[in-house]
This record gives sequence, structure tokens and C-alpha cells, in this order.
Amino acid sequence: MNLLKISTAALAASLITAACGGATPTPVTIVQTSIVKETQVVKQTQVVQQTVQVQVQVTPTPAQGTQVLRWALEGINEPSTLDPAKVGDSQIVFAAGLIFRGLVQLDAQLRIKPDGAESWTVSDDTKTYTFKLRKDLKFSDGTAVTADDVVFAITRSLDPKVGGGNGAYYLSNIKGAADFTAGKSDKLPGVSALDPQTVQITLEQPSAYFLYQLNFITGYILSKKNVTDGGDKWYEKPVGTGPFILKEWQHNQKLVLTPNPYYWAGAPNQMKEVDLVFYGGDQGSVTAYNDYQTGAVDVIGAFGQTPIPSQFLPQVKDLPDFKSAPQFFVRYIGFNNKSKPFDDVKVRQAFARGIDKTKLVKLLGDGAARSQDRILPGGIPGSELKVDGLAFDVDAARKLLAEAKFDVTQKLVLSYGTEGDNAKVVEFIVQEWKTNLGLNVTAEPLELQTFSQKLTDTYNDPTKGLQMYYSVWGADYPDAQNWLSQQLRTDVGNNNGHYSNADFDKLVDKADVEVKDVTARLKAYNQAEQIGVTEAGWLPLFSPNSNAMVKTYVTGLVFTGQGIIIPDWSAVRAQ
Repeated sequence: MNLLKISTAALAASLITAACGGATPTPVTIVQTSIVKETQVVKQTQVVQQTVQVQVQVTPTPAQGTQVLRWALEGINEPSTLDPAKVGDSQIVFAAGLIFRGLVQLDAQLRIKPDGAESWTVSDDTKTYTFKLRKDLKFSDGTAVTADDVVFAITRSLDPKVGGGNGAYYLSNIKGAADFTAGKSDKLPGVSALDPQTVQITLEQPSAYFLYQLNFITGYILSKKNVTDGGDKWYEKPVGTGPFILKEWQHNQKLVLTPNPYYWAGAPNQMKEVDLVFYGGDQGSVTAYNDYQTGAVDVIGAFGQTPIPSQFLPQVKDLPDFKSAPQFFVRYIGFNNKSKPFDDVKVRQAFARGIDKTKLVKLLGDGAARSQDRILPGGIPGSELKVDGLAFDVDAARKLLAEAKFDVTQKLVLSYGTEGDNAKVVEFIVQEWKTNLGLNVTAEPLELQTFSQKLTDTYNDPTKGLQMYYSVWGADYPDAQNWLSQQLRTDVGNNNGHYSNADFDKLVDKADVEVKDVTARLKAYNQAEQIGVTEAGWLPLFSPNSNAMVKTYVTGLVFTGQGIIIPDWSAVRAQ
């Protein structure tokens, strides 16, 4: 929407590097020295890494070049904000991540590496993290970054008056965060500046995924002066520690970014600018595809929920500029568990068994997606452990409806946001339920921002919310906690459908604090996932591939299940 000196990292399910071409890369020398201890477990799916010290030296970059990278943001008509505390859509999370950065970041193998922090240590009880900022770390206006700016930014992400809510999802384990976000305290004791270069963060309980959460957008560093002096729309003239500066916001058209001359890893001065072009609405992906064919944009389909439209796949899948990787995204149907008829588990199970997902995936086209009977997508640690799904079975579905004394003539509504292939998928599902079970379901298309607001409304007041909805979840970080604890635990902020099971809660609570025994941790998540699938807390449908097109002259992009990672902007080339 997007949390030791120890960190837990998932290895990428599949890495596909964009084709190389264009000019010879401008050399930027990065020398990294570290003392690393690694323990690899669970069939190569997870790494516990202990980093003692990291130092980086960067050579100066040359004068600004003339290259322009034009990147399509499908599914977005206009961002409501670029404020990291409030951004929810993955397309704008990507955009904001070019302007702002945090203490840590992901590398191309989805492991945590230093960003604004040059090093960190962790206490013996694994609850206190002490970060040292990079020497001479600066914002894009040339002012020095201090520990006070980091404390300000994290505190602001958790501040209920800011109104974003994302911080409460991803930073809630920080000491005192619960009382602070609930308005019971006006201080956040878990984050402090020990000196201008040192930030200390203390957690309520051990966490194997904290650095992943800190890498999410709510952990980005903000300039206190920029935010406090910039007014309500300070984010229209933001300063950050990322590789780019927001030069221009052409509303309802695009964001224009230019290199940040103070970026700690060296300004990507081979670029003149990066244009992030909006393609909203139900036909946004089609329009972006047509513009790609004419050369108006260089990258399309880069986000899992808005891949290349399936009707175009047969003609592009063998081209050199076509890129594909399994994606940490799952398309699913959510039910309002606090509203009839979906407060009855048998009704939810019947609806799940009434859809032929094999036929659905064929409808989407060869290479577009993989059918999904579970919550975790392939490649997330724990997905290698077996889960029994609710298989397509019309007779079993009808029996469940009969046992629930369900009136098949009652009118129901399946709501969805208008983007990509959503209308095609929802129409198929509605027809499946009608043909197989005699159900009377109507599809309700909603503009994407309206749909997102309706999901929030359903969480806030389920009696007035959606009955059921076709939605998507993409990993904010590659860990099972982001899929289970963050989605289906009782009353957690992303649990819009209000699924609740006490045994599920106990299992994820146990897994969330396990930092030493990875096998035990993943087993607990697996048991919880089985409960959530059996009770149709979600109705998983399919996991889309990240099917993108990237002009052959564009280099430096790495495709992973988490999305496109750009490890080194100095290696990126455009036209």
C-alpha cells in the first residue's frame, strides 16, 4: 500500500538483468570493506547475516549528461502525495524512493545493505540497533543530514496526526509506538539521537525482519527543516538523500526528476532526467504499451499489479526487450468477515471452490501468471513448505452452500479497482460463480483511488463497507511476516476483511519474535498459513509474472520477485 547487526534476507526467486547496450558506463568506483558472518539454512532460502563494519568511498562523477529515461507508471492518474509517511501505491513508492532514501536498502539479491547508515550494531537481546550515519551524508539541497532528521522522520511516520497509517503497520514494533500512534503518549522513546551522527532504535520485541521494515518507505530520512518550513504541500519541493531531485510535477501527466548532486554514492550525472509518466484508468496499460511501441516511453509493465496486457504477450514474449520474472504479488478475493453472508466460513469456502483457476490463468495468456492456492507466493521463505488449498470442486461447493443454508438468489457485489486486466478477471469470476453455483453476483468497477478508500472504509466500519473485493498484495519486503501477520492477524491494519482466528494469531505471534531458529519460525508461519487458507481468510487466485518491456539501450535494471532493483544508478543508461 508497502518492516542485528543481524538481518534475515530472502534470496531472489529469479533474477533477470536487463539487456546491455548504449554508451560505455561512466566509471564510479565503490570500495566496500566488511567483516561478514553468514549462516545459510532452509534449503538456501534464507540467510542470517552479521555485518560488523562497512565503509564506502565514491569517485567524483562527471558533468551532467543528456540521457533521458522515460518510465511508465501504469495504474496512476495523479499521485495524491509524495510524502513517505502517506504513500501507499507501489508505483508512487517507487517514485518516492528515487527522491528519498533511508538508513538501509536492498541489494540485487534482496539482502539488506547500508544506505544512509554506514554501519550498525545490535545488542545481545537483539532489540536495540545503533546506526552510524555516513560521514558527509547530505540532503539534495546540500545541507547535512543529522541524527535528529532521522528521529524526526521515523517519529513523523508514526504520528497519528500525520494521517498516513503506514508507519503504524511497519514500525509498530519500535518501543512506545503503540501508545504514540494511539495518542496515549506524545513521545516515542524507542528512537533517539545519541549524537549528531548516531541513531538508536529500540524494539518492543525481537524481530528477524526489522531491517526490511526500516527499508520500507516509512523509514526514509526527511529534512526536518524542509517539512516544517514547506507547508502542507512541502512534498512538491522535497529534499531527500536519494539519487534524484524532483524538478517538476506536471500534474496528471508526469514527474520529472534530475540527478541529485549530493547523492552519497555519486550523482547519476550520465542522466539528464528521469520522467515518470502516469497511465491511469482501465486502459492505462494499453495506452502505455502503444506509447512504448512509438518510442514515447522506455519501460512499461514494471509493477506486478499492472503488467503488460495479456493480449499483447504472444507478440512480444520472444522479443529481446521483453523481461519476465516471478513476482511477489498475489491477486486474491477478500471477504468482509463481519458482514453476512461472509461471516460464515462455509460460504467463503464454497465461493473459493467455485472458481476454476486453471481456466482463469489460461484466460490471462501464456506466461502472464501462475494459479495460486495459498497466500505466500513462490520465492518467499516458507513457500517451499506445503499448504493444502481449497481446490476447484463444484459438488463440494454446492454442499457447503446447502449446509450454510445460503440463498443463492440473494444479490451480492464484487468490487474492484479499474486497472490492467481487472475487468476481464472479475467478469470471469462472476460468470464462474453463476455457471457453477447459480450465484447472483454483480461486478462493481471503481476508480483506483476510490477503491483504495473503500478498502480503508471497510476496515474502519465493516457494517458499511464492501461485501467482497478483488485486490492484490505485493511484498513490501521478502518475508512471510509481511504476508501473514501483516494481512490476516486479528485487527491488523491491512486486514480489511476482518478475518480472525485465535490459533492463527498465536502462531504468527510466535513466528514474529523468533530470531534464532529459522526452521521453527517458518514452520509456525506455515501452520498459520494453512489455517488462513482452509478458512478462506483470503481466496488466492493467481500470482502474476512481472512481464515488462525495456528498451534494449536501457541498462542497469535487475528484475526480482520484489520488483526492479537498481543497485547502482551510475550503471543505468538510457537514450
